[in-house]
Amino acid sequence: MGRNLYILAASLTLFALISCAVAASNIARQPGSPGDASLWRTMGLVLFVLALIAALAGVLCSLFEQARRRSEEQRNRRI
Repeated sequence: MGRNLYILAASLTLFALISCAVAASNIARQPGSPGDASLWRTMGLVLFVLALIAALAGVLCSLFEQARRRSEEQRNRRI
């Protein structure tokens, strides 16, 4: 589960970087382009925040899985 969340965080970060690059380039300022630069910056920021949340969830899942494994190993040693 944690690995899937890391992959999700990486893909969201990639899309956030692409959105910020579109906002910084002249593509967003051309007539007929989708939205304006502030919309692209906002979308990049929201995607980056979601990526941070997914990465945090991945770290927490990995920590809890490791804690569960270690507690099971300690129970097996006691028996």
